[in-house]
Amino acid sequence: MAKNITEKQKKTLEIIYQSINESGFPPTLADLKKALGLSSNQSVLDFLDSLEKKGYIKREDGQARGIKILPLGFSALGKEQLIPVAGVSAAGSFITSFDDAFNNWLTLPGQILANEKVRQASDKLFVIQVHGDSMINAGIMDGDILLVKEEKEFRSGDIVVARTDDGTTIKKFVAENGRAYLKPENPAYKNIPIFEDTYFDGKVIANLSAVQRLNQ
Repeated sequence: MAKNITEKQKKTLEIIYQSINESGFPPTLADLKKALGLSSNQSVLDFLDSLEKKGYIKREDGQARGIKILPLGFSALGKEQLIPVAGVSAAGSFITSFDDAFNNWLTLPGQILANEKVRQASDKLFVIQVHGDSMINAGIMDGDILLVKEEKEFRSGDIVVARTDDGTTIKKFVAENGRAYLKPENPAYKNIPIFEDTYFDGKVIANLSAVQRLNQ
């Protein structure tokens, strides 16, 4: 349930939502100060502090625009949850078009938001679109939209977003017999070794396009 949100706090939340939805970024302190008709940045910070303490938003340290609206905030506004779109990743070899400066957003379907795993990871989610056919046997088709959770630990069998200087790719993470590698789900493609410069941005927790296909 929403906790005692004042009209001014709700207006602040609405401004944050509108900025993210329209421009892809949260507003700056200057933007909020002007929109709220306040005279100082401290007054804006006080509103943000209150919203964060009540669980409506989360702020990232060291990021000028690092404001995220949490599920309680979307609920208070009567809006569907916005998830950042990270760009395109390859279901094939690596592709260089992955963009981690999130500037596009989409709303999640209601049945996805009802998933407990999704709700718990709400502030660590992003969306990525697949290019290629190397994961078709895992039900991931060219053009599919995947919901990804930021993670630091992975289990063998997880479908992951892996990144090197060459770009990013979607593959199954496999660890067996003392070695680890990235495995395609299409016999036309070869396994990809994991090197020191291989990084993992997260694991796939839902195929939004597959959900849409089932509902058609």
